[in-house]
Amino acid sequence: MGYELRRPEADFLRHGIYELRVSLRGVHHRILYFFHGASAAVVSHGLVKEQVVSSKEIDRAVERKKRFEANPSKHTYQES
Repeated sequence: MGYELRRPEADFLRHGIYELRVSLRGVHHRILYFFHGASAAVVSHGLVKEQVVSSKEIDRAVERKKRFEANPSKHTYQES
């Protein structure tokens, strides 16, 4: 569903960063990601969520997004 995926499965945080929500055995996991181009989602990192996703974690994802956008080929896996 790309950009259209919303609560409760996903949510927009800020600065182009989204969270994918997964719960397993009562533990709430979050995968922070952003979009590159029309439909490619790029995973920044994952975490276990307590209450809200901290600003520190969102800032980390924003920084990774900036680094990725500066040189996508450097951060993209290419099978040999």
